[in-house]
Amino acid sequence: MREDVESLDISDVTANWVNAEVLARQIGERVKALADLSDTPLFFGRLDYLHAPGAEQAEGAEGERFYIGRRHVHDHDGDPMVIDWRAPVSQPFYRASRKDPMDIALRRRFGYTRGEITAYEDEHLLEPGGSSGDPRASKLLQQEIERPRVGPMRDIVATIQPEQDEIVRGGLGGTVCVQGGPGTGKTAVGLHRVAYLLYAHRERLARTGTLVIGPNRSFLHYIEQVLPALGELTVQQATVDDLVAGAVEVRGADDAPAAIVKGDARMAQVLRRAVLSHVALPTEPVVVVRGSRRWRVPVYELEGIVRELLDRGIRYGAAREALPQRIAHAVLVQMERSGEAPDDRVQDAVARNPAVKAAVKRIWPPVDPAKLVLRLLTDAEFLAAHAEGVLTGDEQKTILWAKPARSVRSARFSSADAVLVDEATDLVLRTHSLGHVVLDEAQDLSPMQYRAVGRRCTTGSATVLGDLAQGTTPWATRSWGEALAHLGKPEGVVEELTAGFRVPADVIAYASRLLPHIAPGLTPVASVRENPGFFDLRPSAGAAEVVAACEELLRNEGSTGLIAADARVPALAEALAAAGIRHLAPGEETTAETRLTLVPASLAKGLEYDYVVLDEPRAVVDGEPDERTGLRRLYVALTRAVSGLIVTHTAPLPPQLHG
Repeated sequence: MREDVESLDISDVTANWVNAEVLARQIGERVKALADLSDTPLFFGRLDYLHAPGAEQAEGAEGERFYIGRRHVHDHDGDPMVIDWRAPVSQPFYRASRKDPMDIALRRRFGYTRGEITAYEDEHLLEPGGSSGDPRASKLLQQEIERPRVGPMRDIVATIQPEQDEIVRGGLGGTVCVQGGPGTGKTAVGLHRVAYLLYAHRERLARTGTLVIGPNRSFLHYIEQVLPALGELTVQQATVDDLVAGAVEVRGADDAPAAIVKGDARMAQVLRRAVLSHVALPTEPVVVVRGSRRWRVPVYELEGIVRELLDRGIRYGAAREALPQRIAHAVLVQMERSGEAPDDRVQDAVARNPAVKAAVKRIWPPVDPAKLVLRLLTDAEFLAAHAEGVLTGDEQKTILWAKPARSVRSARFSSADAVLVDEATDLVLRTHSLGHVVLDEAQDLSPMQYRAVGRRCTTGSATVLGDLAQGTTPWATRSWGEALAHLGKPEGVVEELTAGFRVPADVIAYASRLLPHIAPGLTPVASVRENPGFFDLRPSAGAAEVVAACEELLRNEGSTGLIAADARVPALAEALAAAGIRHLAPGEETTAETRLTLVPASLAKGLEYDYVVLDEPRAVVDGEPDERTGLRRLYVALTRAVSGLIVTHTAPLPPQLHG
């Protein structure tokens, strides 16, 4: 298929060089999408239908066989050899069961080792006493889930479960929020949902665009190969900081109290007041001179125009652009009353008249969003005027800078400040909206950050992914209903994934001891893994025992992560170097030679390793501004292992871990 595309001759099929360039780029993207991926098989399953899909299900009717894979594959004649997993005909591979066979006589799963078929497993859904059809009973599926991990995150297309498939195949029009504990596959479900939507609504999303938002660059690097493995190359990736980075340079940082206030949704009201405060009601008429005639728009009429624009609630910039046209229209009405017959060209000329332009500048002056935010953060009187009744006096003092900056360029804006500038920018000019946005690790966003993401999908939809128990910011999300409201999608549907496929049963059971203290009422994850995994608690005397635990786990196949409180990372890096053990930083890709990653606890979220050594749980908790946040950080660190976990500690363990 790739060779067919590469051999296309487009020299005589385009009208001009622009079309030729566009077509050449499209062909290049198609070639990239058809690239072979090492150790990634094109098909992983087979469905034997009793009857041809869509045909009359009459007795004696001939059935049909389909191979299910990551993408559509056809032969030289154009006949399908592998059916894309997203096609309707593939759906029974994920949902058929003995209870509802969906016209499937046999479902076959293929097992692979480094790209070679090494096993297969058949499920006869219609035979008495046959397999249950429950995918969790599949030995091959269990092996695929537990297969050692080296390199970036891989797709789960061969192991998608029925409850996950329902979310993946949800429609484009609705927003869905997926609450999922560690190992429930929520991130992979979100990425496969994007792949499905691109398949089902390709033309629409090609026009409007799609975006995956993650918590940090390490996480984005970890997941970046999932969509290309499914043939999707057009999805952009970014962090929230990336989204709002255009207006100001982030060079400063806030303490927790200031960040909490700046991230509060009430700041949107303060900003709106501050922007609109620039509008001044007219105090003098506008006199337009054209030739020998003078046309006068009185103050009361100008005031009516201004109040109408304010009442309509349109963006500041749009109203400012509309104002000269509205004044010009008032002049044209007078011209028509006097017997003239002006047209649109006359109205445009009047709108550009110096008197009109001067009036617009007085009444509706331009607003620079960055300068506006800087003034709010440095001018106590200006902030008090627009935060009255919204922020308390103490809250206002909390966000005021101790040392005012001279200019936007010299100001040390924080990430929270950049979000405020983004909000102010949207009050002036509308933010471009995408067709679909995936927001992962959403529980850590502030209300103002949710609003920044929501602006990117006002006319589209969103997939929100997260776990309330893993919220590790002081402003962490308290409920998904509240988060969806800030996102501008209050109608969004919340789905909960509670079956754990990644974290071993013994590990998740130990970590779940923290749930009553960090997220009361949240359903614990129930591991469906037959292999309980390896779990060990080890009192240690120091770094030597930590290094020894790493050496022990590195004897196994797959990746190993050493997770520690951020403050302890430098000392552990020295200990590893002294022992001659090479290690990577989060986001760097593991290789066969280097399989150990040293992970600060603050960056562990969303990552996974076959084996994990967790150093000093007490230090992880103490490294956060409050105990609840610290215990949530510990919960994250405890649940990064796929096959085994060793916890080493010299200090006593947090009492919440005692069963």
